[in-house]
Amino acid sequence: MRFDHVIVGGGSAGCVLAARLSEDAGTSVCLIEAGGGGDGPLVRIPGGTAGMVSGLPRINNWAFHTTPQPGLGGRRGFQPRGRCLGGSSAINAMLYVRGVPRDYDEWADLGAEGWDWHSVLPYFLRAESNGRGASALHGADGPLHVSDQRAPAAISLAFVEACAAAGHPRNDDINGPVQEGAGLYQVTQFHSGPRRGERCSAAAAYLFPVRHRPNLTVLTRTPVDRIIVEDGRAAAVVTRCGRRIEATREVILSAGAFGSPHLLMLSGIGPADHLRAHGIAVRCDLPGVGANLQDHLDHVLGFRSPRRDVIGLNPRALLRLALAGRGWRRDRGGLWSTPYAEGAAFLRSRPDLTVPDLQIHFVIGIVDRHMRRMHLADGWSAHVCLLRPDSRGTVRLASVDPARAPLIDPGFLSDPRDAAAMVRAVRVLADILAQPPLDPWRGRPLWPHDGSDAAILADIRARADTIYHPVGTCRMGQDDLAVTDPQLRVRGVGGLRVVDASVMPRLIGGNTNAPTIMIAERAADLIRGRA
Repeated sequence: MRFDHVIVGGGSAGCVLAARLSEDAGTSVCLIEAGGGGDGPLVRIPGGTAGMVSGLPRINNWAFHTTPQPGLGGRRGFQPRGRCLGGSSAINAMLYVRGVPRDYDEWADLGAEGWDWHSVLPYFLRAESNGRGASALHGADGPLHVSDQRAPAAISLAFVEACAAAGHPRNDDINGPVQEGAGLYQVTQFHSGPRRGERCSAAAAYLFPVRHRPNLTVLTRTPVDRIIVEDGRAAAVVTRCGRRIEATREVILSAGAFGSPHLLMLSGIGPADHLRAHGIAVRCDLPGVGANLQDHLDHVLGFRSPRRDVIGLNPRALLRLALAGRGWRRDRGGLWSTPYAEGAAFLRSRPDLTVPDLQIHFVIGIVDRHMRRMHLADGWSAHVCLLRPDSRGTVRLASVDPARAPLIDPGFLSDPRDAAAMVRAVRVLADILAQPPLDPWRGRPLWPHDGSDAAILADIRARADTIYHPVGTCRMGQDDLAVTDPQLRVRGVGGLRVVDASVMPRLIGGNTNAPTIMIAERAADLIRGRA
């Protein structure tokens, strides 16, 4: 099989690229995805994320684990990543967040020329179809539907009021001129058309409407084992079943912050000493491959609730959840339409900061260890993460066997500055959750302690984990440790690009799905010579 462009990974970035590059009828495109079709009911129904994110059972989810984390008491963390068309946009909470302009200006300062805020904003606008309509900061004609929540819970509105009672401003558009404040997240959910109310994954937004194109081939359940490099150029990929798929123009990796560096190293592209230690012939010595891993460490506070209008796992609550299916079938509303993480807050932990350094996800049920530990009680929880951590980690090979997951080491709390900042973050969150607007829902705390700094830090080390935003392992730049240049071309290998969250030089101040889609939109123009 031979195509102009071979895209490895049908996640958020891969779906965008396949749709945009195949707009040219004279260009042949092959999109290869290791997982399934990404259009089942658990994906389409927003509330279905509860059945996928835990990885128990493993539905549309790679369900990775980290190496033991010294900063977290030696625990191994859990890393859910989407494994189907749409990738993590098919299993996430659908939250649409861009960060702040300074995030992208810092990318440019770090060597990612052309990725400053002024340059990337048009691609955010191109992607977006916001249900509120067009404005200077929002698009209305793009493929990706961005909507207000259809049926936010009363407790989520109370959370916003609790933030105000704690002295934080209200913000009805965290992607507007100012990010700071509390409100409700907008979500990637169809706001019009026949799929109104359903999840708008990257596959549903970009790929499914154009799968009929004769120049677009989509292969699912087809893992790729390695890239073939011939005469210094990426010539083809080899799938798990041994099929060789050739690229006459480019191979494009969109396998994510774990998958893209893993595949590069399996193909002999990466840190030479590490590759030789595994007996892999070095095709290109790129020491930055798999380095610079960054992620948002998240800590959860939770309470049992005397009220029943939250989500629990007791028989009464499960009956309520089942009956909500009638509302979903009637008008795509009700409890099945929830993203669970309904309430949003972006706050500063210190008054001297110019932009928020904390993000809160307020959840209308109890979330404990990524829903891998269940509670029968009715209750609710709130997550806080540090937006710009100083800790860095790595992705490395565990084996030359492509079917074996890579070694994922986020290095959580490896920089002591992050531990002190997380303690401040938890104090900010605890102050909000103690405010009067939440009194009717506040029962016994799920994880009580004496409230001292030492107790907070011990609780963080015992329970904190990712909020699912790994980036940076194939970062773009112009220095010796950059893996990709600002055009996202792999340094030292022709005909090879990386287009996904792994190219981000630094974490942005928020969820990473919207920026990943923006990266792919701009990459499509770079590939076509239009940027």
